Amino acid sequence: MQQVYVYDAVRTPFAKMGGALAKVRPDDLAATVITKLLERHPNLDQTKINDVVFGNANGAGEENRNVARMATLLAGLPTSIPGVTVNRLCGSSLDAAFHASYSIGAGDNDLVITGGTESMSRAPYVVPKPERAFPAGNSQMVSTTLGWRLVNPKMPAEYTVSLGEATEQLVEKYGVSRERQDQFAAQSHQRAYAAWEAGHYDNLVVAVDDVTRDETIRPESTPETLSGLRTVFRKENGTVTAGNASPMNDGAGVVLMGSEAAAETLGADPLVRVVSRGAAANEPQYFGEAPVPAANLALKRAGITWDQVGAIELNEAFAAQVIVNLDSWGIALDDERVNAWGGAIALGHPLGASGSRVLGTLARRLKAENRRWGVAALCVGVGQGVAMVVENEDATE
Repeated sequence: MQQVYVYDAVRTPFAKMGGALAKVRPDDLAATVITKLLERHPNLDQTKINDVVFGNANGAGEENRNVARMATLLAGLPTSIPGVTVNRLCGSSLDAAFHASYSIGAGDNDLVITGGTESMSRAPYVVPKPERAFPAGNSQMVSTTLGWRLVNPKMPAEYTVSLGEATEQLVEKYGVSRERQDQFAAQSHQRAYAAWEAGHYDNLVVAVDDVTRDETIRPESTPETLSGLRTVFRKENGTVTAGNASPMNDGAGVVLMGSEAAAETLGADPLVRVVSRGAAANEPQYFGEAPVPAANLALKRAGITWDQVGAIELNEAFAAQVIVNLDSWGIALDDERVNAWGGAIALGHPLGASGSRVLGTLARRLKAENRRWGVAALCVGVGQGVAMVVENEDATE
């Protein structure tokens, strides 16, 4: 088996749904980050790229018919480079990195572009086809932006609750207070703003037109201001608000992965080594729990423990989900290892692009902070979780 490395990572700013990137197609977002990535490696013979693997959660609109291949063509890469799109919902672009690492580790490939793209602004409405010709009744449009749609009536009803209601059920199961959720959410905004001000994202985020920064960061957020927001999914005894959940966003990201030999092809040293992966599943309504067994499995395969992990990038779908995960691992909410440059509550969560964000950020953080071991993890709708362990081999700690 070959060793697998992350060599580079680039993403767009994440814009709010209906915001600054709403007029940009998701396939164009994907093509943009591929183009920007290749501009950073001008001496690369592009024919040496073996594959392009992208994640996408919706796939019902302009990103249909294999957006990885479409983005490769739009970016002007040689037509000989294949592309494939994978869907593990919110974990899709980390799953794309899984697929790349499998092929590189097996020796089938040496250099693969992975990533993800999502436009929640442009996700279309769909209308199911009638089961007979010329029906007399009306048809109902269904939004594909987020969550269940066109549900199979055979599916148990408890599985198909909204993501927000599922999180409220998670809150009940684990006794997570509204105060802790708002505290963590405020911390996400403050850390994200501080990271931008410190220049940590200068080498990670590339402008799209005039959009240069993530659009949903609110540095003025405090636990006190967030406590005044109305609950969204339950009017009585609810805890989940627009302030302690991730927003809906548009964006794309790429992660360049390769073998040890790819360093010569690129003329660049790797950032981190991919050590292990983990995927897990449980009851769909408790999707927020699933990063726990996924990350524990990845750590077991890596042969390390949480005490050895120096940086954690955990996607913040909901503050309550993060709290349940960290409590399960015995990690404090304000631990500097966790999302030190902010997380999805502040930065945004464009579904299929978020895995590339957490992995790319993790790789850069390990280098910047001189830490050896890192974990990237995401919860996934319909009761799944994914995680990856990486190593900064240059760390002196």
